[in-house]
Amino acid sequence: MEDDLPTEYDVIVVGTGMTESIVAAAASRIGKKVLHLDSNEYYGGLWATFNFDGLQKWMEDLKSAASENKDFKPDLQDGEQFLQASNQYSTIENIVEDWFISNDEDLPAVLAKNTQTESSEEPSGAEKVDDDKSDKKDTKHWSIDRIKKEYRRFNIDLAPKLLFARGELVELLISSNIARYAEFRAVSRVATCMNGKLTQVPCSRADVFANKTVSVIEKRMLMQLLTSCMDQGADSPEFDGYRDKPFVEYLNTKKLTPIVKHYVMQAIAMATDKTSCRDGVNNTKHFLNSLGRYGNTPFLWPMYGSGELPQCFCRLCAVFGGVYCLKRHLDGVVTSGDKCKAILSGKQRLTLEHLVVGQGHLPPEIVASTGENKISRGIFITDRSIMKGEKENLTLLYYPPEEAGQEAVTIIELGPLTNACPQGLFIVHMTCKRTKTAKEDLAYVVKKFLKAEKLEKNVSRTPTDSQTQTSIAGGESVSKDIESKNPDDENSNNTMPQVLWSLYLNLPASDIKLSESAPNNIHLCSGPDLNLDFDFAVNQAKEIFKSMYPDEDFLPRAPDPEEIILEGEEAPGPKFEGDNSNGENEKQDNEKAEKEE
Repeated sequence: MEDDLPTEYDVIVVGTGMTESIVAAAASRIGKKVLHLDSNEYYGGLWATFNFDGLQKWMEDLKSAASENKDFKPDLQDGEQFLQASNQYSTIENIVEDWFISNDEDLPAVLAKNTQTESSEEPSGAEKVDDDKSDKKDTKHWSIDRIKKEYRRFNIDLAPKLLFARGELVELLISSNIARYAEFRAVSRVATCMNGKLTQVPCSRADVFANKTVSVIEKRMLMQLLTSCMDQGADSPEFDGYRDKPFVEYLNTKKLTPIVKHYVMQAIAMATDKTSCRDGVNNTKHFLNSLGRYGNTPFLWPMYGSGELPQCFCRLCAVFGGVYCLKRHLDGVVTSGDKCKAILSGKQRLTLEHLVVGQGHLPPEIVASTGENKISRGIFITDRSIMKGEKENLTLLYYPPEEAGQEAVTIIELGPLTNACPQGLFIVHMTCKRTKTAKEDLAYVVKKFLKAEKLEKNVSRTPTDSQTQTSIAGGESVSKDIESKNPDDENSNNTMPQVLWSLYLNLPASDIKLSESAPNNIHLCSGPDLNLDFDFAVNQAKEIFKSMYPDEDFLPRAPDPEEIILEGEEAPGPKFEGDNSNGENEKQDNEKAEKEE
């Protein structure tokens, strides 16, 4: 495998992250010869989505690969310099995995006894249900072994992101015809925490006026403010004198009630007290522009995880001739003057016109340090939703910092309908800017919404929003209504989701740039950023493509399969002007021939 690749390319792309994959597709689409490499055996890099077993293997690979340091001495031509590539795993830190449930062998015999009791209560004529389709009994008791056994039903993201319905990525997927490779589900619920309780945010105009917690006067105030943000955005004269001031200062001048101010700041603009008025207004406009296109909220979630989207662009690249090779390392780059002439991969020297490289692969000599900005991530498997509802919801929650030194946390909760987890479980993603370790940064939010305590061996919880079942010694089973007697105690220990498994880690953020001494045909792609959507990656891909091919169209529409004419096939010619379905021309020709005879 090390020696079977062609050696000359227009573009070589290293890494299959979001930005790299978009650039690869765009270059291949205009007929450039593209080679796309990745040292991993999976697509996506830091944007990847794993099943549970794949995630465990990824963590093991981090431990073994972090200490690797290859000594590489290539043969060089006169005037050439070799720069060794970086270890991409060295940027991932503070990985902490923990279980809060027991193994199968640790479960008490009483659980088996309870199961037998339940089975005896079934009607004799009841139809047998397949294990894969059984919801209630099949998901009542979760163990470590059980979760590992069902690893294929999990799709866990390293960098979960949503798409604005009218955001850069959705428009690109539609215009390029790449949307046919992906499936999406609308976010059904945007939540906010008000007075210690989670409530659903009214997103559409109809929801606003149907909301009973907001008075008529407050509804009018809210609609007037949103209209001001929609008209011209931050450039509107309405915001003169406030653009560079905190958004909250502008809102204070409007004499809004606490409820209206809360909805705008924390649910729509997703702002903190430090957010500028310009950013707050633009965030609000972005939110409002995407309403009403797909569902009641502005957001879409990619089915099977965010890691599916880079693969969509990789598919298009391959369709137009791009060459793919996974498990192929970048050993280093060969430079001469201000140009990168080739890369070395295994035993091969691969020449190129342009090199597009993902974050974490480039030699440190040509990377400019721009700070220690990083991302704190928390991933949790829970037994119920953070917010009760009549149906399963795909939930987005923005939680602002409670005190100085904390960062705002974005929470995305996924259920079985997104194919993120098995029936009866939920995946909760938490993301914020790093200040300490991921576990420390997210601790105050985890404590607020989740019960991250070890489950006792003799306790099992039914994963529903109606009751929790506790098995007690002696084989009895006691059901407890999880509705709190105190309506203000929404997040009591009885109602909070139980964490079954958790993972904390710190990832690099997208604030790394090339140094001034870097060759001008090397293009650096950043990794995941702190924004909720993919706009940064899409815009960066456009900039890289235009710097390589300024006169070419960026990802023009790809034809559908039925529109493609293979070489050797003839397209149907234009219809003959005199042609008609009634055979009149043939009749006229016959009459003319008879007269000539």
